[in-house]
Amino acid sequence: MKQGPKHRLCRRLGSCVWGDPKCPSVRRPYSAGQHGNNRRRRKLSTYGELLLEKQKLRAHYQLTERQLRYVYKQAKAGAGATGEKLLRYIELRLSSVVYRSGLAPTIFAAKQAVSHRHILVDGKIVNRGGYRLRPGQVVSINAQVSPTIADIARSTDIKPPAYLEADKENCRVLVAREPLPEEIPAGVEIMRVVEFYAR
Repeated sequence: MKQGPKHRLCRRLGSCVWGDPKCPSVRRPYSAGQHGNNRRRRKLSTYGELLLEKQKLRAHYQLTERQLRYVYKQAKAGAGATGEKLLRYIELRLSSVVYRSGLAPTIFAAKQAVSHRHILVDGKIVNRGGYRLRPGQVVSINAQVSPTIADIARSTDIKPPAYLEADKENCRVLVAREPLPEEIPAGVEIMRVVEFYAR
């Protein structure tokens, strides 16, 4: 998936990957280009449908192909349903938790905040977006060092899911427990992603 306009994939899918009501796909729910609104578009093959679902997951969390393959291999190992573990592992990445908790307004801002060393885990700077969090760990922003980032975090209107306990005033979030599959608002049929990689 090449880097480019953020909502190009949204238009291909006909709905926004991140649920943004201002997304161009709301007004133009079809692919960009002169033939994008062609009503006689070819139906996707089974492979095409699996690929599109995988690309949708990558776009939602802003993962590279290498990152997603690595997480899939980890989820495939050991006991338990691969699809559920895959979603849970991705959701507990540091950049995902920063976004989902409301410490950043978008996944793009979350990744930037992490890489620019604005985010603390248990009081220590962690600048790897792929760092996997465990229940009981606390993610925070040092408001004294990064007051602008802290002000942005306080102003976001994102409601954290039940597995995250957020303290917006102090820019802190506790990972209370591991998320359940139905609590993760990724909007992806995860078994299609598993089926894609299991081919």
